[in-house]
Amino acid sequence: MNHNMIEIVISSDAHALVAAEQAKDLAKNIGFSEVNQTKIAIATSELAKNIVIHAEGRGRVVIKPIIEHHKTGIEVIAEDSGPGIADMEKALQGDGLSGVKRLMDEFEIETKVGEGTKITVKKWKI
Repeated sequence: MNHNMIEIVISSDAHALVAAEQAKDLAKNIGFSEVNQTKIAIATSELAKNIVIHAEGRGRVVIKPIIEHHKTGIEVIAEDSGPGIADMEKALQGDGLSGVKRLMDEFEIETKVGEGTKITVKKWKI
């Protein structure tokens, strides 16, 4: 268990704001530039807001520092028990997820229609 892991249950826009603030604070503590702190906060906010909008607030965001192959970074996981994404291509054409993908270094979606979606994003400190 990572002692720096932050988990926020998302059921409203207020929780999305808290998640964004927590992600920015952790990014600052890790040593990310102010620009990258903002990118991480925006991406986290977007992922959390998607839980509110598309999964009726049935989900969570997990934010944690990561170290892989001598690189330090931050990982944000947004999981929900919503309807899932039926049309992935369409979902990735919208501003929301495509924006998250542009803001972060790594982007992965796992989804099952009728069961929910898990989106994992990472940003590396250079």
